[in-house]
Amino acid sequence: MGGHEFRGRSGRLESVVVRDEFDVVQTLLRLPGYGPDPGVEHHVWPIPDGPLDGTQLAGVMRLARAVDEALDAGRRVLVRCCHGYNRSGLVIGHALVRRGERADEAIRLIRARRSAWALHNELFVAYLRAGLPTVRLLEELAE
Repeated sequence: MGGHEFRGRSGRLESVVVRDEFDVVQTLLRLPGYGPDPGVEHHVWPIPDGPLDGTQLAGVMRLARAVDEALDAGRRVLVRCCHGYNRSGLVIGHALVRRGERADEAIRLIRARRSAWALHNELFVAYLRAGLPTVRLLEELAE
């Protein structure tokens, strides 16, 4: 779980360029020039750091399933967004729920291992607690 940018020791934003450190890279915010290298499996599904529609939720669910499948196969996976807190946290959180974690435990694990700032988007926390399939169904009914 990571981002496209981080604050370096100087305090300035620095770019994170992925090369071949991972077998699978999932990108939730497409920025040209950030990798990965050719030949690395790369899934791109740009989503906002805000309310998601049914199609966007379905994409998040597909990405989480792909994370689970890659991990089961022993592959190294990176899920990234801008700073590596919310959008990537939503995908990882749903992947953990798919693997049997309760939503609150998945959120706790993400915050403990990534950052206390991870999943500070309360809407995404609510999505995880309600369950993405339920949220998607409700979103589609509202359309």
